Amino acid sequence: MKQAKKVLILSASAGTGHVRAAAAIETVCRNTPGVGEVVNVDALSFTNKLFRDFYSKLYLTLVQDAPTLLGWWYDKSDEPWKTDKMRLLLDRLNTRPLVRLISKLQPDITVCTHFMPAEIISHLITQKVIQAKLSIVVTDYDFHAMWLSRAFHRYFVALDETKAYLTQLGLPAERVTVSGIPVDPKFGRMADRPSLRKKLGLHPERLVILVTAGALGVNPAEQVVKSLRQLNQKVQVVVICGKNPEAKARVEQEVNRASTGGVEFLVHGYVEDMPEWMAAADLLISKPGGMTSAEAMASHLPMAIYDPIPGQEERNSDQLLEKGVAIKCNEITTLGYKVGRLLGDPDRLHRMKVAAREMGRPKAAETVVKTLLGESDNTAVEVNSDQQEEMAEQVRKR
Repeated sequence: MKQAKKVLILSASAGTGHVRAAAAIETVCRNTPGVGEVVNVDALSFTNKLFRDFYSKLYLTLVQDAPTLLGWWYDKSDEPWKTDKMRLLLDRLNTRPLVRLISKLQPDITVCTHFMPAEIISHLITQKVIQAKLSIVVTDYDFHAMWLSRAFHRYFVALDETKAYLTQLGLPAERVTVSGIPVDPKFGRMADRPSLRKKLGLHPERLVILVTAGALGVNPAEQVVKSLRQLNQKVQVVVICGKNPEAKARVEQEVNRASTGGVEFLVHGYVEDMPEWMAAADLLISKPGGMTSAEAMASHLPMAIYDPIPGQEERNSDQLLEKGVAIKCNEITTLGYKVGRLLGDPDRLHRMKVAAREMGRPKAAETVVKTLLGESDNTAVEVNSDQQEEMAEQVRKR
């Protein structure tokens, strides 16, 4: 009888997507035979406050106040191994408690949903401190150079195109699995829609538009509400404001400011039952974060994208538009107009829903766990300096 595997899942709370992907994998692990102890930790909780603020608060500040700068850095740093030595040194200086945890636990399998802990695990593997398998789960549709690791056992990516890119860089194709982005297994469970809508306080037959301001409530949902007043159709608009009471108050003020015609608004703060809201909706209006987009696709839910963050969200947006699952609005002021045109074309909306179903991978977390348990090759792939330079040269020629 095979010994149950000890699994360590590592994320980083820079945004919420990495943590949600880790939670999805943990849920599946705890319900899968062959998995023993499961430890799921936020790597940033094992660092000092200054370093945590650098990773999390700085990112959020740039998203809100300097997105152009964030996009510039995203593109500038997207060259293999360009920043890895500096980042590894910085990470090692600030993650010693994390290293002690990993060394003490000695997991059989490590799964990283953020590149920072993946760097630490990779270093420990090359230094022979641990013998665990390192699996890296990429939480966006696009692949950024920061996800590259000097030593690893397997990558899990969202798209065939991403696997093709990594293979072209020189990584072995048999070590890259197209799993999709792991989402909570509750997404994609299709309930009876009229009954579900009745449970949520919605009209069972009227179109439902779901607007999300993100878990942290930093997106301009009140501007979206203002624009949606342009709609001529009788629709229900559900606005989820996240963990931000000020954002919820602004949205409620906007809802109450003037007559909304045939549009009915329902405003919530943070909700635990997002899988049900997505299952009940006909269209999601949101920024195209990797996790939110993956959850929508798992729910067969088309999207209307607005104001993507330069960098990873713009690249996610490109993939969603190419797959035909989304429309994009460059100006929030015209969002209502574009959404109205889409709702007035039921055939197009249906085609987008079908495309979303085809793109969705609700069992991505299950694919990750089953692949890892079924793997027999314990040899790490190590990328030497010559291979690193060859990868970098390929990208410089783009």
